[in-house]
Amino acid sequence: MPDDAVIRRLVPGAFVALAALLPGCGAPPPWRPVPEPPAAEEPALPDAERSLAEREEPEAGRTGPTAAERPGAEPHEREAARGETPDPERSGEQAEEPRHAPAPDRWAERVLATLTLREKVAQMVMPWVPGDYTPEGSPQRERLLELVDHQGVGGIIVSVGSPTEVAVKLNELQRRARFPLLVAADLEFGTGYRIQGGVFVPNGIALGGATLFPTQMALGATGDPGFAYEQGRITAVEARAVGIHVAFAPILDVNNNPDNPIINVRSYGEDPELVAAMGTAFVRGARDYRLVATGKHFPGHGDTNVDSHLDLPVIPVDRRRLEAVELLPYKRSIEAGLGAILSAHIAVPKLTKGEVVPATLSRRILTDLLRDDLEFRGLVFTDALDMYAIDRRFERREAAARAVEAGADVLLMPPDVELAIEGVVSAVAGGRIPEKRIDASVLRILQVKEALGLDREREVDIAAIPRSVGIPEHVEVAQRAADRSITLLRDEDGLVPLGLPRNASILSVTFRRPADLLAGRYFHNELRSAYARIREVYVGPETPPEVYDRLLADSRSADLVIVAPYVMAVAYSGSVAVPPEFARFSTGLASAGARHLVISFGNPYLIGEFPEVRAYMLAWSPSEVSQRAAARALLGRLAIEGRTPTRIPPLFGIGAGLQRPARGSARE
Repeated sequence: MPDDAVIRRLVPGAFVALAALLPGCGAPPPWRPVPEPPAAEEPALPDAERSLAEREEPEAGRTGPTAAERPGAEPHEREAARGETPDPERSGEQAEEPRHAPAPDRWAERVLATLTLREKVAQMVMPWVPGDYTPEGSPQRERLLELVDHQGVGGIIVSVGSPTEVAVKLNELQRRARFPLLVAADLEFGTGYRIQGGVFVPNGIALGGATLFPTQMALGATGDPGFAYEQGRITAVEARAVGIHVAFAPILDVNNNPDNPIINVRSYGEDPELVAAMGTAFVRGARDYRLVATGKHFPGHGDTNVDSHLDLPVIPVDRRRLEAVELLPYKRSIEAGLGAILSAHIAVPKLTKGEVVPATLSRRILTDLLRDDLEFRGLVFTDALDMYAIDRRFERREAAARAVEAGADVLLMPPDVELAIEGVVSAVAGGRIPEKRIDASVLRILQVKEALGLDREREVDIAAIPRSVGIPEHVEVAQRAADRSITLLRDEDGLVPLGLPRNASILSVTFRRPADLLAGRYFHNELRSAYARIREVYVGPETPPEVYDRLLADSRSADLVIVAPYVMAVAYSGSVAVPPEFARFSTGLASAGARHLVISFGNPYLIGEFPEVRAYMLAWSPSEVSQRAAARALLGRLAIEGRTPTRIPPLFGIGAGLQRPARGSARE
């Protein structure tokens, strides 16, 4: 597996419903300054967007919207409108079928009519593409050209790269593609979650990029959906500026299992109502600025203790429980105009008549539940098909065919693009999948492209990127969210905010994985503005026990010991725990009589591994804004107002959080 495999596997998902779900789609191209969205009522979903497979008979007297009626229609579209738009998804026997069907009058319909079966299926495939620099003649570049020129894929999911590098690459791919590509990215914590220049290792220089927000659970700790709206808005502005149209966000999973190794702080919390409020706010922010938001991982990945990247989690709950917990955020987000949903590679046997099958491959879940019961009309993405829950259980052609049979519109990250296309084409040719089922998905995909204006302009203005991506105004919003999220759960000795003299000796022990190069950097820089005598020590998964023994001995002579674990859910790791040696060290601080404070920059449940610690603060995220917020909270420069949006059993319930007003920092 390549080194970047871990980066690209932090679960994807995304797309939009259609023109009516994208108010303002007739606005100026996305790289120009975005105007305030018009104050308008939520448009109704056109009936033309219903799946071809849903019905065989047309409804009497029903017609779709005209081009002039479509929200955000351009003047030339209104002028060109001629009567009613025909329903492109009508199928089956009709009482008086005309001898010659009327010619399609919309771009999506016209394109669909020109495609061969193989070209249609290729539109449903979305492979992974890194955002790195790929020179002429390199194997990486040849792979990209193969995907676009030969395979004819309909879209790509782009991963880590600087804003300009990503945009230049996407522009070239868009120029080469016969039809515009729909570009998606994992943007769970903002566009900066993927669109970053990385770190230049020899000197540790952070190369910058788009705006990175704290985690979704950090936003949940603020209790303010306004921050989720702002995250959706800023993510949309920045993503569209670099050529991304679909965000695989928000995560709508309700994290009601503290042992969940893959969702954790990626969720807004444990309360379904809070998750729904935050998720719908993000959806509205993204929609208002013409980005497709994708809810994931349907029907809910929060109550698992297995990473679906590694194996198939089984959720033993019934429909009643799902309705009350897991499905609530999806229902609310669909009502708010959610354009796409990403399936989960989890099994829910009580929804599938006892069959242990991934939701991604289950018609009972993707069609009967999602399409029929929840009346979702947007795009349905599979989760990445190269994840082990699928790829180690199903032959690759068969996995693709079964996903389409189940109801998926887009096959995300198949490990072999050509095999995925072959699998679906063969299933159609053999009569297993009706071609009209393929037509329904491809029409939805093309309609999304049309609604986004990609039929008119598919490239972005490289020179305009610095005016809207990672700008100070956006970073300040992310900083305010991080400031409001800081949560103090325990402070038995009244340490917070710090009242130590400026010459106090501080031992700061940071636990980080080898790849977490920026863990602790911004926190320590901020803390040094008040305390110069800080000794930084970094430990990790391979640190031997004798190092912790020495640190425990050193703690007795320090005025304060700060323990900072940076533990996040990482795909394929299978764990969000710390090594037992680190837990024993943290526990030993209390018995050693050392004045100490633990700050978790990630997993909030870690205190369960060292419950004896006397002070425990949650920063929720390793991002720069969260590190700065934690240091400022310690120094009394900002009020501590966060409340945990999840239980931390057996110690704290939902809503726990000690409040502290802001005050001066260190004593002279």
